[in-house]
Amino acid sequence: MNESPPARSPECLDSASLALIRQELSAPIATVIGYVDLLKDEAPSEIEHLKPDIAKLRRAAQSLQQLVKQLPDATGPQSETGECGEFSLSKLRHDLRTPLNAIKGYAELLLEEAEPGTIDRDLKELLAETKRLLTQIERLGTPAHHQHSSPANSDAESLLPGAAALNLVRQQAPNDVGRIVSGCRILVVDDQESNRDLLVRRLTRDAHIVTTAANGEEALRLVEEQTFDLILLDLIMPGISGYEVLVRLKSDPRHRDIPVVMISALDQIDSVAGCIEAGAEDYMPKPFNPVLLKARINACIEKKRLREREKVFVEQLRLEKEKSEALLLNILPTAIVSRLNLGETVIADHIPDATILFADLVGFTGLSAQLSATRLVKLLNMLFSEFDRLSIDFGLEKIKTIGDAYMVAGGLTSEGSDHAEAVARMALSMVEVSRSTSDLLGLPLQLRIGIHTGPVVAGIIGTHRFIYDVWGDTVNTASRMETYGIANEINVTQALYERLQDRFVFEPRGTIEVAGKGTLQAFFLRGPRQ
Repeated sequence: MNESPPARSPECLDSASLALIRQELSAPIATVIGYVDLLKDEAPSEIEHLKPDIAKLRRAAQSLQQLVKQLPDATGPQSETGECGEFSLSKLRHDLRTPLNAIKGYAELLLEEAEPGTIDRDLKELLAETKRLLTQIERLGTPAHHQHSSPANSDAESLLPGAAALNLVRQQAPNDVGRIVSGCRILVVDDQESNRDLLVRRLTRDAHIVTTAANGEEALRLVEEQTFDLILLDLIMPGISGYEVLVRLKSDPRHRDIPVVMISALDQIDSVAGCIEAGAEDYMPKPFNPVLLKARINACIEKKRLREREKVFVEQLRLEKEKSEALLLNILPTAIVSRLNLGETVIADHIPDATILFADLVGFTGLSAQLSATRLVKLLNMLFSEFDRLSIDFGLEKIKTIGDAYMVAGGLTSEGSDHAEAVARMALSMVEVSRSTSDLLGLPLQLRIGIHTGPVVAGIIGTHRFIYDVWGDTVNTASRMETYGIANEINVTQALYERLQDRFVFEPRGTIEVAGKGTLQAFFLRGPRQ
C-alpha cells in the first residue's frame, strides 16, 4: 500500500511559487533601481548634501534586488513531515520588507529635504513604485496573488478592503493629528543599521533625544544605565530576540512602565498578539508610515505621561489620606477610626467596666487674670501636652479638655489591660508634672484629681466638629470626686480603692457629702506599693 506524501504547510513555497515571485518582483524592483539611478546620476549640484542618503537608498535597492535574484528554483530540502526547508512565506516577506523599509524611509526623508523642482518628482515616482511593490509583497500567498488583472498603477490603499471607510476617517480626523510630542528620550533597537539610521533621523527631527542599540543585549544594558520614555524594538534580531527583550523589561518592576512599540516586517497576527499580550504598547509593521509612526509615538508618550501623572495624583491622595487620618486620630481613638473606615455610621457602645479621671487646675481663674493671653496659652499647652504624652504612654484615651480641666478614660477600646491601674499611675505622674512645671515657671500650679471606675456609655456625637465622649453615672461620680477633692491630691471612690488596694497605697479620707450623690466613702491615692 502506497503511503501518501506528507502534507505541505501553507507557509512552504514550492518551486512554482518561487518562480512566480521572482517574475512578479523583478520588474518593479528594476523600476525602483532605475529611479534610484536617476536620482544618483541626475541630481543637481544644489542638492550635493543629499547624495549620501541617495547612496544609502541605492544600496538598499540593490540589496532587495539581490535577495530576489538569489531565490532558488525550489524551496530547498523538504522533510518527510512536510516541513519547510530554507524558505517559508513569512520569512520571505520579512526579508523583503527589511530593505524595502530602508528604501521607503530614505525616499521620504529626501522628499522632505529636497527643494521643489530638483529631485522631488523622481522621489514621488520612486515612492509610488515602492508602495506598489509593498502591495505585491503583502499579497504573496493570498488568493489575490494569483489574479493578474489588477491595474498596474492602482494605489495600494485601493486594494485594501474598506478604502471608502478609510477616506471617511481621514475626512473626520482632528486637525492636530500631526501634533508633535517632543523632547522625549527614545531607545531604538534594530539590528539593521539602515533602519536605525532612518528612525534616528525621523525622531531627531521631532526634537526627541534618540539612543540606538544594535541587539537585545545592548538594549538591556542601556535600559539599566539610562532612563527612556519609549522603546522602539525590532522583533526579529540575532541573539536575544525583541520578544525576549520585551518579556524581560515587563518582568522587571523598574522598567515595566516604559512603553514599548514593536517594529517588524513580520506580519503574522500571532506575533502581534503575542507581543501585545506580553506588554507591548503597540505594533508597527515595516516599512512604517511616518505619519502613523509619529501618531503612535505621540500616543504612547502621552499615555506614559498620563500614567506618571496618575501615580503623582495617587501619591498625593495617599499623603492627604494620611494627613486626614492623622487629624482624625487626634480627635478619635484608633479603634473608632478603624470602625468608621469600615463603614459604621453610628458609634455607640456600652462599656461595662471603665475608669474615668478628671483633673483641674486649682485657682486657675485668678492665675489667668495675672498672665497675658500668650503666656497663659503657652502654660496650658506645656502642661496638657505632657498629659497627652502620659495618656499615650499608659494606653489611655484623652477624652477632652474644657478650659483648665482635663478628662481621661481607660478601658474604652483596649481589652486585657488593667485600665484602673493605668489611670492610677497616670494620675500620680500628672501630679509630678504639675509640680515640676510650677517649679520651672515659678507659678503656683496645683492640680486636683478625681477618679472613679464602673460602667459607661461611649460614642460619637455631632456632625460638625464632632467628638468622642462618655456618659453615665460613673462619669458624673468621677467629676464629683475632682470637684470635692483637695489641691495636689488624688481623690478616688471606694470602688477604685477596692480594686487597687493590694497594689497601691491609699489613705482613707472618710465620708464626704457629694451633691446629687449623697454620702460617699473617699480615699487619697498615695502611690504604688513597694
